[in-house]
Amino acid sequence: MFREPKRVGASAELRERLQKQPENHKYTHGHALVLSGGSGRTGAARLAARGALRIGAGLVTLGVPPAAQQEVAAQVTAVMLTRIGDGSAFEKVLEDTRINALCLGPALGLSDEKPVLVEAALKSGRPCVLDADALTLIAADPALFALLHDKCVLTPHGGEFDRLFPDIARQLRKEATSGSAYSKVDATRDASKRAGCTVLFKGPDTVIASPDGTCAINSSAYERAAPWLATAGSGDVLAGFITGLLARGFTPQQAAETGAWLHTECALGFGPGLIAEDLSEALPEVLRKLLA
Repeated sequence: MFREPKRVGASAELRERLQKQPENHKYTHGHALVLSGGSGRTGAARLAARGALRIGAGLVTLGVPPAAQQEVAAQVTAVMLTRIGDGSAFEKVLEDTRINALCLGPALGLSDEKPVLVEAALKSGRPCVLDADALTLIAADPALFALLHDKCVLTPHGGEFDRLFPDIARQLRKEATSGSAYSKVDATRDASKRAGCTVLFKGPDTVIASPDGTCAINSSAYERAAPWLATAGSGDVLAGFITGLLARGFTPQQAAETGAWLHTECALGFGPGLIAEDLSEALPEVLRKLLA
């Protein structure tokens, strides 16, 4: 049954979900794990981890290759570290059932051992945000694509969407000559059904769809225009926001909608001069106003 896509906004339901209760403790709000790239490629994962922590995950751990451990340790404090050098090490870490949300992709890399990490994450069945390099790996490997499940969130920009869903992307680019045009909403819904998971198709008109037909639009245009989000690392922070919300128990659709909306609100609150590091630091003021 067709359902009109909704606009993401600050509803009473959203405010209630974002609240924390006095009797809760850190594990009540989940433990997120973000995988990092190697030495010299750790910044994106650190941005995602910071975002997950700021948005309220009780604990956040960075999984780092051994060669990058010192580099990352010098840059983080509240975010924890664990060494993950290969698939077997990752599987060992995942034996901790308190880890309840994963983020893979930001500057993860595309070397031969990386698909094994994506495979282990997907086979764990945990809620998982797949971004950047993880999307490229999945697009290149039908076996990985087949492992996607309904607790995943894919966060492609236009180029990544084209690699993941080339035929859908071609149809979206095709000029309509009669009848209704094939829209970004149509494309995202079709992609979500094919992948069997939530898809967040980035842009000033970000569309978020799930296989059951649920769809939402997060506008960063007109009165909510946030052109400062066009900066390196912005998408990594968004991936972290969504991961943190998954750790807190949000459904994939809820986490993607809420993360996208707060991402834009942070940019609007900060304004010109924004760089990716500022997004997580702008979040407390956004939440303070929202939850007051």
